[in-house]
Amino acid sequence: METIARIHSDFPTKFGVPRQSGLAASLKARVVFEPAYRYPEAVRGLGEFTHIWLIWEFSETASKGWKPTVRPPRLGGNTRMGVFATRSPFRPNPIGLSCVRLEEISFSSEYGPVLLVSGADLMDGTPIYDIKPYLPLADCRPEASGGFADRTERQELSVEIPEPWCSLLPPDRLQALREVLAQDPRPSYQHDPDRIYGFPFAGYEIRFQVKGSCLVVCEAELLPEVEAREGPLPEKGKQE
Repeated sequence: METIARIHSDFPTKFGVPRQSGLAASLKARVVFEPAYRYPEAVRGLGEFTHIWLIWEFSETASKGWKPTVRPPRLGGNTRMGVFATRSPFRPNPIGLSCVRLEEISFSSEYGPVLLVSGADLMDGTPIYDIKPYLPLADCRPEASGGFADRTERQELSVEIPEPWCSLLPPDRLQALREVLAQDPRPSYQHDPDRIYGFPFAGYEIRFQVKGSCLVVCEAELLPEVEAREGPLPEKGKQE
């Protein structure tokens, strides 16, 4: 398969990325097509849909192989399940599937059509293999059962971002960060209340602690400017 696009998100590393799409609805990202696929006519009609499917590669784990059983974080990392009963990135074919909201389609002379999406769970630079519209008639199954995922409760954390860290991020990034932290980005087997965790987000190193059901940001340090893997994030152009 060929890479048709790459996503530009606020996550340069895997830590902190939501475990599923839609869990942090305020997260914004841009899908930028590769030069060979920058045809405006290729997205004709796509703007009529509110949501789309992104089919992409687990590029960070693609070379690490796979095993028939894995330990889902949802089960605390202690119970093994068949790889095909999970969404583990360690798969025979390391392909991911995400449903995201299509906020807008813009056009630029340099990048062609650019998709602004929200709720994505992808690292910056992730290769995208295909894009398809979400069809409620075919894709929505209210009667579906979620298997063992339905039997495990995961409560959201309360999040405190005190000053001056709270004023460092723009309001939209701040809300997205709150949603990310509320999902508890720590590995499921780590519960040390004295440990300080950290991950890069939107150009900042975010450090936090978790005590009980409360997550407190203890520092937000501005990182040196790093150019995105495939060049700078394109500016918004003319909207469809």
